[in-house]
Amino acid sequence: MSEEVDPAIEASVKENAVLGQLKAFAAGGIGGVCAVLSGHPFDLVKVRQQTAAAGSASSTAMGATRLILANDGLRGLYRGVGAPLVGVTPMFAVSFWGYDVGQQIVRAVSKSDATAKLSIAQISAAGFISAIPMTAITAPFERIKVVLQLQGQGKLAEGERQLKGAGDAAMHIYKKGGLSSLFRGSTATLARDGPGSALYFAAYEYCKRRWADENGNVSLGWIMMAGGTAGVAMWVPVFPIDTIKSNLQSSEVPVSISQVTKNIYARGGLKAFFPGVGPALARSFPANAATFAGVELTHQAFKKFGW
Repeated sequence: MSEEVDPAIEASVKENAVLGQLKAFAAGGIGGVCAVLSGHPFDLVKVRQQTAAAGSASSTAMGATRLILANDGLRGLYRGVGAPLVGVTPMFAVSFWGYDVGQQIVRAVSKSDATAKLSIAQISAAGFISAIPMTAITAPFERIKVVLQLQGQGKLAEGERQLKGAGDAAMHIYKKGGLSSLFRGSTATLARDGPGSALYFAAYEYCKRRWADENGNVSLGWIMMAGGTAGVAMWVPVFPIDTIKSNLQSSEVPVSISQVTKNIYARGGLKAFFPGVGPALARSFPANAATFAGVELTHQAFKKFGW
């Protein structure tokens, strides 16, 4: 005969789970804003490199940076920032919410106690799960961001006009190709973010555990170090997929992943999948250090106010 669960205890557990998800959602959004403000210029240079023709001015990090500054000045380093700022709150919020849900799923499958510490492998599985709902937001916003970031790189095509911002770019993309055009690159986005998020959260948790004091506490400085390390660990193995995604999303016509992959390889072999890796890694450390600082400080604020 199975032991009956006290309805009051069961209701309390469910309420705590929902509250935890809401707090993860809010903290993730704040962390995401911190990430964009600190890392967007590096991301802009990365995308310019990834989509530049071989030997062009934008094919190197310094060349792309000089061209951006020459055309638009310092504010040019934040070209296209509107899309990620608008999208980053729900995107990161959904990511950290998904990670919290992923942990609950992993605990349920493994029948782990709610207070038991998950293994790094289990953290990795929860991280992968977090990427699934996030893709629905990430893909269209990155499509808009890439289109805006490429404005000003070379001459506009005949009949094209300079786009004024994220909303204008979204309408432009939708009018030209419909909803499918807005979501172009979704499969590549999930292929990047699934394993990337698994590595991201696993590396962060591993570093936190290694750098915790004897009481299990981690200082804000070490939290930022762990966040920056997690960002680098995420990018290195998935960068070729990100290059494919950027080329898919910058294309004016629908193209397949296989065709884009062949085109990139034809441009310069395996090396052609890594243009912009320098700016991406340079961005990744401070951006993700800022992300986790924002997340952890938000959770500390929740605790301070008894939430």
